Amino acid sequence: MIGTPTQSSQESNGLRRVLTSRQLTMIALGGAIGTGLFMGSQLGIAMAGSSVILSYLIGGLIALLVMGALAEMTVYRAAAGSFGQYAQDYLGDFGGYLIRYIYWSALVLAVGTEVSAVGDYMQLWFPEVPAIFWVVLFSAALLAVNLANVRAFGTTEYWFSAIKVFAVVAFIILAAWLVFGSGNPSYGFANYTAESGFFAHGFGGMFAAVIVAIFSYMGVEVIAIAAAESKNPSLAVRKAFKVTFLRLLVFYVLTMGLILALAPASALLGAGSPFVTVMSTVGIPFADSVLNVVLIVAALSAMNAQLYAATRTLRSLATAGLAPSFAARLASNGAPVSAVVLSAAGIAVAALVYMATPSGGLGVMISLATFGAMATWLLILLTHVAFRRKLSAAGRTLEFRLPGYPLASLVGALLLGALLVTSIFTEQFRLTLIFGLPFTALISLLYLATGQRRRRAGRPGGPERLD
Repeated sequence: MIGTPTQSSQESNGLRRVLTSRQLTMIALGGAIGTGLFMGSQLGIAMAGSSVILSYLIGGLIALLVMGALAEMTVYRAAAGSFGQYAQDYLGDFGGYLIRYIYWSALVLAVGTEVSAVGDYMQLWFPEVPAIFWVVLFSAALLAVNLANVRAFGTTEYWFSAIKVFAVVAFIILAAWLVFGSGNPSYGFANYTAESGFFAHGFGGMFAAVIVAIFSYMGVEVIAIAAAESKNPSLAVRKAFKVTFLRLLVFYVLTMGLILALAPASALLGAGSPFVTVMSTVGIPFADSVLNVVLIVAALSAMNAQLYAATRTLRSLATAGLAPSFAARLASNGAPVSAVVLSAAGIAVAALVYMATPSGGLGVMISLATFGAMATWLLILLTHVAFRRKLSAAGRTLEFRLPGYPLASLVGALLLGALLVTSIFTEQFRLTLIFGLPFTALISLLYLATGQRRRRAGRPGGPERLD
């Protein structure tokens, strides 16, 4: 039977719809503006030189395609479980199982990445205090936020993201004045080619750095997950989609363009963050401490958004019978307590990696998390293709459409597939497939061993099959 999607029929499986469209937008920004921008950009510059600007542009276009596909499916019918539920309905049971576990693993590792970064940042002020102390302290605080009701999460994330947005906008204004208005001959677009040319490491270096951009943009998909807890999912998702992509392009592409105009690529590789390097270069007093506060807030905000998405993904697995049933339980305040606790595993992983490789722990965590980010986006685009095919066969029309279908979704999927292959030939991301392929094989074997194909007779919530 083909169900007709209506706003009133959209179920959130017990989750409370209290998030506003403004909070939904900030949640997406919170997940995407974090360590990837403030620290990961240095890795991108090292790989591509000035052409990292194009890397972030290409990554942003892929993010746009993913966001558009998600917005289209979510406006058609919002569901608790989001793209995990959509993959289950349009790619089959195994597809829904696979994307949820891959995405959950990426989020768990991303949470660990952000909290590892916080430990590093705090060393500026308290070098004698072990970084693991700050990891535990800030993790406990954010766990408390996620164990509270979703309104508390939305409010916290809104203000975290607002601080980040304000800081980045202030940086852009200052940097733009330095480049275009200060009259200093040391600043300008000549820095793009001052050393080894715009493509310092060739086209291959530029394309490989798109992997950094994908990790940086990871978090925009949280819009679709949070829609199940928004007051008006259809309207909120469309608004968030329109503003989030533009803001991300401004925050990443424009920011990177200005940073590289203020200093040549080689000068940005010495300090922990290109932002700190630039502020120090132009002589801003107390720049390191001011930016360190922003870096910490950015990491905590991204960690907050990613932990939120991880808990909802795990709960979606549990409600579908693909994870322990207790992970689906909600507390009296509407928070999925068990899922929050289990999803905090990334903190433990980060602590172990940090202790094992204190100098390169952050890079290892980014490499591990990147597989899940790229594989999830790839599966989202393939889900979108299957969704549109079934919709067309059923004679349905859409209220909101991603322009350029099917070419847009297929090109995005091909680019993500090419980036996954590229990672094995890229030193900084060699662990991505070394971790990702065995992990995918393991969870696939577990799926077969537990006989989930045969045991799933009904599915709670989510869109109905179009067949």
